[in-house]
Amino acid sequence: MANYCAYIYLISNLLQLSSVGDLQTAHTEVPVTPEVSSVMAMKRIQFQPGLSLPDFLGQFGTAGQCGAALDRARWPQGFRCPSCGEAGHYRLKGGTHPTFQCQGCRKQTSLIAGTLFQSTHLPLTVWFLAIYLISQAKTGLSALALKRQLGVSYPTAWLIQQKLMQAMAERDAQYTLDGAIQVDDAYLGGQLTGGTVGRGSENKVPFIAAVSLTAEGHPLYLKLAPVPGFTRKAVANWAVTELSPGCRVVSDGLACFAGVTDAGCLHQPIIVGGRKPKDLPEFNWVNTILGNLKTSFGGAYHAFDFAKYGTRYLAAFVYRFNRRFHLETLPHRLLAAAVAIGPRPEIWLRAAEASC
Repeated sequence: MANYCAYIYLISNLLQLSSVGDLQTAHTEVPVTPEVSSVMAMKRIQFQPGLSLPDFLGQFGTAGQCGAALDRARWPQGFRCPSCGEAGHYRLKGGTHPTFQCQGCRKQTSLIAGTLFQSTHLPLTVWFLAIYLISQAKTGLSALALKRQLGVSYPTAWLIQQKLMQAMAERDAQYTLDGAIQVDDAYLGGQLTGGTVGRGSENKVPFIAAVSLTAEGHPLYLKLAPVPGFTRKAVANWAVTELSPGCRVVSDGLACFAGVTDAGCLHQPIIVGGRKPKDLPEFNWVNTILGNLKTSFGGAYHAFDFAKYGTRYLAAFVYRFNRRFHLETLPHRLLAAAVAIGPRPEIWLRAAEASC
């Protein structure tokens, strides 16, 4: 991994994001106990119960509990042979993970085969704890911090993190944004020591931020996607993948954003000029999210190869944001994604990013 600067800059082309306040995704204020309400009003999203560590350990603290949860996630209606679909089976004894033999075709499959956990030598309790920690970390969790909490080596923690972030990325890739959408251009990364400054920096990865809104103008879902550059063709290709035809896209005056019309979307450009973020309500949510992303990355990750692995780190932020109202079920959702994604060995993870 290249030795990059120990912090991250997120640079919006026309707007300074650091002055924007915290994201307020739950706009309804509800009163709480007199002690709390006398100091502040509770925001529902900020004070939702979530899944506490004791509750998590109560559900997934043993290998048996983790195995049963994985069994339910993989076969909600009961075992089905991956080869022939037969329900009848024998459960074989021995082995680290449960193994089943089909009564029809006689083929054997283990509980972890065909999932993200395939070929792992780690106990399922370690994997489930990683799922919990990564899904509940609002500002992200570095591989080094994960290493310390799981009690594994750094390469192992890094691989677990990359696999789970890949599951997050592929899950959200199934969905597109629709309705009213705010978009902005930004860069991931900062100047390398002795490198080129400005847009030509070798360590800057251009990406597009897009957030869909409710009819009342509150944020719904988010997309953060690296692009080859801010050209009309790149934006059009991005829009085909990430947006639903017919959606209304509001952007600044950067010419490349007209490319969304090539994907069947409506486009409303707004000339920013010299106005400050507080004077641009048309971009309040996308600017706020980019500000939060900057804070998250700057606090959690000291260095990573932006060009090679940036897609997954952005995807992890997006995955948590899009499920921010469901903290309690986030580990269950990530487990389902890990089961559905299939095997993603290290050689595949590195090759997939290298080809981007």
